[in-house]
Amino acid sequence: MAIIKTEFPGLFIIEPTIFEDSRGYFFESYNERTLANEGIVTKFVQDNQAKSSYGVIRGMHYQLNPHAQTKLIRALSGSILDVVLDLRKGSPTYGKHYAIELSAENKKQFYIPQGFAHGYSVLSETAEVLYKCDAFYSKETEAGIQFYDPALNIDWKIPAEKQIISEKDKQHPTFENCKNNFVL
Repeated sequence: MAIIKTEFPGLFIIEPTIFEDSRGYFFESYNERTLANEGIVTKFVQDNQAKSSYGVIRGMHYQLNPHAQTKLIRALSGSILDVVLDLRKGSPTYGKHYAIELSAENKKQFYIPQGFAHGYSVLSETAEVLYKCDAFYSKETEAGIQFYDPALNIDWKIPAEKQIISEKDKQHPTFENCKNNFVL
């Protein structure tokens, strides 16, 4: 398992070592000891799974402190563009976003620490996404940012006429006006 640091403090890409033969493949999708050896110590308490169709954009979502969540994301089937936005005031990457394609084929995972807004778009016909969280869902502290905020300039890789967005996600404030209590 390779753990790749990004230019964003605490944000990692995890690439498994895949063993393939005529029977199929095998890989460790999670190994607490391997992550801890890289300084990543997280106790996950909740798994979430979602299935979506091409063009669905979910996000940008997060929970405020004291219920902020670290997430470990992967695509079980299909392909997604996974996007995060650094909300941590004092971070060298504050207000910047990072995007990566996660797919059943590449088997990459995305480790997202607390203090990031998260979203994804579905690039394949359908996609199933699994993400582990280190804090339980809290409706009282849930928040979001407009996925189409022009100040963020995120390319979701989905043509505007094919985008499928929930009414709730369309109502989120811009980054400039979002709720934020994160400090690095």
